[in-house]
Amino acid sequence: MKQDERGLSLSTDSDEAVRLFDRAVEHFLKYHIDTMSLVAGAIAADPQFVVAHCLKGYLLLGAANPANGQQIAAALAASKTGAGTRRELQHVAAFEAWANGELDKSFAIWREILDETPTDLLALRICDTTWFRHGQTAKIREQADRIAPRWSADLPGYDLMQCVWAFAHEETGDYAAAERAVDAAWQRDPTNYFAHHVKAHVMEMDCRPREGCDWLESQIPNWSVGNNLIHHLWWHRTLMELDLGQRDAVLLSYDKNIRNFADPMTKAVPDHYVDLQNATALLWRLELLGLDVGDRWEELADKAEARIGDAGHLLLVPHLMLALAATERDAAAARFLAALRELAADPKLWTASAIAEVVIPTCEAALAHRRGEHARVVDLLAPRQEQIRLLGGSNAQRDLFFQMLIHAAMHADRHDVVSAMIAHEAATRAVPPTRRAGYAAAACWLHS
Repeated sequence: MKQDERGLSLSTDSDEAVRLFDRAVEHFLKYHIDTMSLVAGAIAADPQFVVAHCLKGYLLLGAANPANGQQIAAALAASKTGAGTRRELQHVAAFEAWANGELDKSFAIWREILDETPTDLLALRICDTTWFRHGQTAKIREQADRIAPRWSADLPGYDLMQCVWAFAHEETGDYAAAERAVDAAWQRDPTNYFAHHVKAHVMEMDCRPREGCDWLESQIPNWSVGNNLIHHLWWHRTLMELDLGQRDAVLLSYDKNIRNFADPMTKAVPDHYVDLQNATALLWRLELLGLDVGDRWEELADKAEARIGDAGHLLLVPHLMLALAATERDAAAARFLAALRELAADPKLWTASAIAEVVIPTCEAALAHRRGEHARVVDLLAPRQEQIRLLGGSNAQRDLFFQMLIHAAMHADRHDVVSAMIAHEAATRAVPPTRRAGYAAAACWLHS
């Protein structure tokens, strides 16, 4: 029996399997494109390496793609063939619960693992990122703060644990502390794209678009081994460019860096959920600012139709509706909503309540906004401002739906809603709303 690089026991006698597994966990957190091939190598070195099969399953589940169903089932079956350690068997149970849609069980098991072995970097990250997918930022921060004191700076992966901690603090408004942590992390390894991502979030939320654009540009030479997160880093940069008024540059970046069909990663997975979110959110923002985006919505609407009935990643769902609404595919939008209502009625589905209470109303609001039904948008979104976090994702990503609400409220002459939202924006951001692309028009309207 061997140990990982933090001294945790592993159910393998293969040094090569351990080496590749350690690198796979590291690269999973750093968003390197070779993560799955490293996992495959670890499994090839020892086909009964239990936790390696779990890592493969976690990656497939995290991709939130219905096409992965058979591979997930195969990974789960393979994870049960070896003689795992207690910790590895806990991972198998968490993997199986997630695969069966019982995430409450998965979270409880990951908590057990981390209470017993807080340096299990895989358990820390998979629990953290899965909470993030479901908008549980308070739980992410509580977990990060609970685990951090049980690490030491000399442990391999300490910089990655810092990234987990930093992102939790960024999402809960502690920007200065988050930035200090990620600055230490990315300087240790310029290809730590997790750190790049947190840094981008800090500068976006701290309203530093010029500095953010320049810093991200300085990192481009380091992005050659990243996965689809690189497209998302470009997306963050375009948000900063929008705040700087560089709208034409944003559209160019959309075609070159965000939705480039010649890009190997786009070719490999043309419907990656992060890419679809990036693209639809950016096109919507550009149109709101008056730009003609041509026929770019069409291929996204095709992807949306292909995913009717899929709600594996809640934040993606209303983004897909944006594409159906933009292309006036009313019949497809109706089927899309009908499928969501079926999911919401399933008592066994862990996310059923969030789909009913937040996802469906947000999709309906996206459709109503495109149709110019502004009062309906306000009726749907204004009472749910606190619940929108249940879509998951980051504050920066969910901001689209607040921009949709304030735009609709302005056009519906809802002075009360606009006033409250502008006051909140002024109180929580570092620059006045008039300097934020998605809020400037409403702020000016309020005082006109």
